Amino acid sequence: MTKRVREILSYYDSENAGVRSNLARLMNHGKLAGTGKFVILPVDQGFEHGPARSFAVNPAAYDPRYHFQLAIDAGCNAYAAPLGFLQAAAAEYAGDIPLILKLNNHDLLHDEKDPLPSVTGSVKDALRLGCAAIGFTIYPGSSQAQTMYQELRELGEEARANGLAVVVWSYPRGSTISKQGETAIDVVAYGAQIAAQLGAHVIKVKPPTAFIEQPEAKKVYEANRVPIEPLSARIRNVVQSAFDGRRIVIFSGGPKEGDDNLLNEIREIHAGGGFGSIIGRNSFQRPKADALTLLNKVMDIYKG
Repeated sequence: MTKRVREILSYYDSENAGVRSNLARLMNHGKLAGTGKFVILPVDQGFEHGPARSFAVNPAAYDPRYHFQLAIDAGCNAYAAPLGFLQAAAAEYAGDIPLILKLNNHDLLHDEKDPLPSVTGSVKDALRLGCAAIGFTIYPGSSQAQTMYQELRELGEEARANGLAVVVWSYPRGSTISKQGETAIDVVAYGAQIAAQLGAHVIKVKPPTAFIEQPEAKKVYEANRVPIEPLSARIRNVVQSAFDGRRIVIFSGGPKEGDDNLLNEIREIHAGGGFGSIIGRNSFQRPKADALTLLNKVMDIYKG
């Protein structure tokens, strides 16, 4: 085990051996093994956005096996998906890559302003499928946030008791947050802090913009001259907000975009001390050969 992996594991010294072993399992797998950096393939978009919007551009991706193989061939640290996609192929690919079972999901057929995802899997499902971790989405700012926080506490407690790590998607959203505010630096940093306070071992957030949503937060950022330019400075602020970098913070890849834009963003995440990326649509919505080329470039950046 490398010095860097041991250092990161020391941030979780209150956890049991099972949780720490599974965190090590995530960090010691794939092309970034031992670096303390992450590139994870998440494929929850079929549930979250709908099958046509997610897979029609690359029809091979309708098949759950496609994503297992893509994550394996790319050398990702892990593959994350809801129950259906994982159990459709977990037996066939048993032991080939660490898995993260997404335990709650939200669909767009009823896209309310204050979302509350449904719990769609269990810790027992994660254990049955041989997962290293559970995944869970929270929407800080939603009027339903307290329900999500309570669900996460209960599921996180059960996961820990069974040695599973906890990965939290923290996406601020709700009727009192503007669309621009969902990725504002103060709001994203707040979302990372909330996830850390709720016991997340790995925190997934969106790359923040330089916009500041909350008037009181804006006063503090300005009075203390907290740097928010360039993107790497904002990444550093978000990581700092997750217990001064003592929690793993990774950043979403977002909608499909050009390679140059995505790779420039990855460079900024790396420069700002981000622990890595979780890249879905920018991976599986490309032809497989193009996706592998892109993911290799991303991993090369994180290797430094």
